Amino acid sequence: MQEPMPPRDYDALRSSASAIFCLPSRELRMEAFAELWWNAFEGKGVSWAGFYIDCPHEPDSQRMVLGARRPGPACSPIGIHGACGQSLTTGRTLVVRDVADLGPNYIACDPRDRSELVVPCRSDDGRPWGVFDADSHHVGFFDAEDGTACQALLELAGLTVLTRS
Repeated sequence: MQEPMPPRDYDALRSSASAIFCLPSRELRMEAFAELWWNAFEGKGVSWAGFYIDCPHEPDSQRMVLGARRPGPACSPIGIHGACGQSLTTGRTLVVRDVADLGPNYIACDPRDRSELVVPCRSDDGRPWGVFDADSHHVGFFDAEDGTACQALLELAGLTVLTRS
């Protein structure tokens, strides 16, 4: 039986995420957010975190390119058939309990990754411009609460506009 994952204190990140909002460009905000997330969760179950940016003029098989990330590079470009592409095209947060369940739709940059959280990032007009992607080597590491909290932090950082029902 797998041990429960430790709770993550997203409230402690709110002030730092709000400060990111003041940075003058999306690129600087992405860098600062990737650093914030990595510093908070490195060694606590997160194996990688970063952004993929949509390039709609490219073929679907190469439509997303790697942006700011920690700790290092990952696959780039990637197609929209994977988890990041699904989140981008649906505009919905995707929590993948076990990446093995994705079958051929999983893009394995690190074969040790077992779960994933992907949050779409929207511009002021509501259209997705990319996604924030976090990976873990643990099955079931992320849940809906992580998705909601990450969305809120991205909004505070000026990297997404949440759609309201």
